[in-house]
Amino acid sequence: MEHAHSGSSSTLPGPPAPRRRLAARSTEEVFAALLGEAGVQVDGKRPWDMQVHHPQTAERILATGSLGLGESYMDGWWDCEQVDELIARLLRARLDERVGTTTLLVQGLRAKLLNLQNLKRAWHVGEVHYDTGNTFFEAMLDPYMAYTCGYWKDAGNLADAQEAKLDLICRKLGLAPGMRLLDIGCGWGSLMKFAAERYGVACVGLTISREQAEHGEARCAGLPVEFRLADYREFGAAGDQRFDRVASIGMFEHVGHKNHRHFFEVARRCLTDDGLFLLHTIGKKRRRTPTDPWIDRYIFPNGDLPSLGQIADASEDSFITEDVHNFGADYDHTLMAWHANFEAAWPHFADGYGERFHRMWRYYLLACAGTFRARTTQLWQIVMSPQGVAGGYRRPS
Repeated sequence: MEHAHSGSSSTLPGPPAPRRRLAARSTEEVFAALLGEAGVQVDGKRPWDMQVHHPQTAERILATGSLGLGESYMDGWWDCEQVDELIARLLRARLDERVGTTTLLVQGLRAKLLNLQNLKRAWHVGEVHYDTGNTFFEAMLDPYMAYTCGYWKDAGNLADAQEAKLDLICRKLGLAPGMRLLDIGCGWGSLMKFAAERYGVACVGLTISREQAEHGEARCAGLPVEFRLADYREFGAAGDQRFDRVASIGMFEHVGHKNHRHFFEVARRCLTDDGLFLLHTIGKKRRRTPTDPWIDRYIFPNGDLPSLGQIADASEDSFITEDVHNFGADYDHTLMAWHANFEAAWPHFADGYGERFHRMWRYYLLACAGTFRARTTQLWQIVMSPQGVAGGYRRPS
């Protein structure tokens, strides 16, 4: 490093000045600088600032990224008044692409090399997530128990948003009395119950959760609704099951890119030639993005969000895409409503589930809300037809 002349009359060069060594920044300083790029402070006073309680928090998060961020929150190493806004800010600053890349690489290779959603593995998510308990989900969800994104265009509360979503699906499918509807991944039967009550439709639903099937049957008693405990690949293999309409609401995220084409083949073989198929799914903007490792480990084992390109590639031999509707920002509102219900009901579940589960579920709901707020995750409703709707398909307003 050069320095200014001191004014000496000597013409002989003096000894070189010693180089100043740049002090290596500590892990905490690197971490704080990264958060600063997202407008977040460590131990700051704003609701999205991170309050750190454990000295190894920065090291853990920098080493393992999303997995470390979620696990350290579960362990009580840090807190934040608005986890949802914290996550949204981190994603808008694209810090997820710069931290914990080794963990993401392993996750990506795992998904590439293995069929994580094969027939044997497919039942795992039902056992881990959806069998958490019907009473638990009843407290968190709306009266129809719709565990998918609501439609908030004209809705002011969760129940109205979910009814609006269910009615939108029915209108997009053009349901009419006497039709038969197949719901692939029917959950507790929210769509089937609504379609049977409001549109006079007979329904068959497929689920891989025994808890969902038993509870759904009780909720739909007296309606022309049937639950089948079956994987979609096993249904209608002989070609003897045909329906006027087919829907899949919030299940495609568990299918996996290696099975996408087979999924659409199953939907096609179950649909009449003049029928319609509606796919409602969360999606990612780039196909090469791996599944979030924390979500995969703790919430939805072996999940795999599709890209729009992957859906188009897998469906082109079976369907014509008639309509694509993205209302992903509505999932932010839905998740925040679920979180409010969850926290209000938590005292009734605290003894049975424990505080670590409390922090895990809170982080899941709020972090996911943050991803939709940042618009890094999408929600699509896609209407398809086997041969193209004569005169063109018109989305109902």
